[in-house]
Amino acid sequence: MKLVLASSSLAPCFCVRFFPPNHNNLNLSFPEQRKIKLRAISVSCGMSEVLKSDLMEPEAETLVNKRNLYAPIEPYSTGNLKVSDVHTLYWEQSGKPDGHPVVFLHGGPGGGTAPGNRRVFDPEFYRIILFDQRGAGKSTPHACLEENTTWDLVNDIEKLREHLKIPEWLVFGGSWGSTLALAYSQSHPDKVTGLVLRGIFLLRKKEIDWFYEGGAAAIYPDAWEEFRDLIPENERGSLVDAYHKRLNSDDLETQYAAARAWTKWEMMTAYLRPNLENVQKAEDDKFSLAFARIENHYFVNKGFFPSDSYLLDNVDKIRHIKTTIVQGRYDVCCPMMSAWDLHKAWPEAELKIVYDAGHSANEPGIAAELVVANEKMKALMG
Repeated sequence: MKLVLASSSLAPCFCVRFFPPNHNNLNLSFPEQRKIKLRAISVSCGMSEVLKSDLMEPEAETLVNKRNLYAPIEPYSTGNLKVSDVHTLYWEQSGKPDGHPVVFLHGGPGGGTAPGNRRVFDPEFYRIILFDQRGAGKSTPHACLEENTTWDLVNDIEKLREHLKIPEWLVFGGSWGSTLALAYSQSHPDKVTGLVLRGIFLLRKKEIDWFYEGGAAAIYPDAWEEFRDLIPENERGSLVDAYHKRLNSDDLETQYAAARAWTKWEMMTAYLRPNLENVQKAEDDKFSLAFARIENHYFVNKGFFPSDSYLLDNVDKIRHIKTTIVQGRYDVCCPMMSAWDLHKAWPEAELKIVYDAGHSANEPGIAAELVVANEKMKALMG
């Protein structure tokens, strides 16, 4: 078997053989595979590290050269799906109509989708499905918190799958999208052909405290002070709660001010090198209101999970699913501790650490590894 190593540059990748040429554990049934002693192999190449197990490699001779984003494409169909008495979701399809289905789960929650999200998938192989989650993007009503929980979204994904008459699909999600992808796949493992996850967020208290209660201020003290200073000193015992009060104020201008500050904090910390265009998204009041209100709503409610470690505790339900995790080494929004905790609980999944990246999927190293992950999934999907 060969292990593919790839740098985050666009240079050609190469292979290192770890197993003899006749080694092929794919001839085994899954229970037999599980008997193989998993070997956590750590290797580095250029700007990326791969930690993987025997179970991920699709073929004994695998080499992925494709690392560039695909050209922009337009949807071939769009629609709106009413999923409750309150909410209607925008959805779209692009790529190959009879290709292997992949559903893209956006971040936030509340972030919505963007045309660039289609570009990490081969449009000649994949049937690419994007949708805006409740209250986000083109879904209506905008920024609505009513009937908006993790489990509502999990049910929405199933309703969309059934609406589009898709038996099963590859699930792709980054940041909050990785949270939702894990929750969905653990609820419906028989509908998932593979997982590609980026910027792991398990929505545990320590992750919320790190980013919203002062931990990340050690790295971005300048941006942090602007976020913190919107809140009076006597309310800073919990900034998440203090922002919750303002984001749900009866005064729309109070909501907008809190939303801009909340969104700007995240946008300023999302890239390893600050991205001005990303930061300016905070000035879009429509985007910021949905992004901040819905995020804060989920965080105040602890993701609507029954326990802090719920997603880790239920890994056994998806252990058999072929999975790649892409994580920026210097991710401040969703620090690598969460990807590492997931990797330890789930060594069968492949973990790729991108050394020259932070959180955003638009950083070159992360984008390249996401393309590679989707290319490797093609070999599995046939």
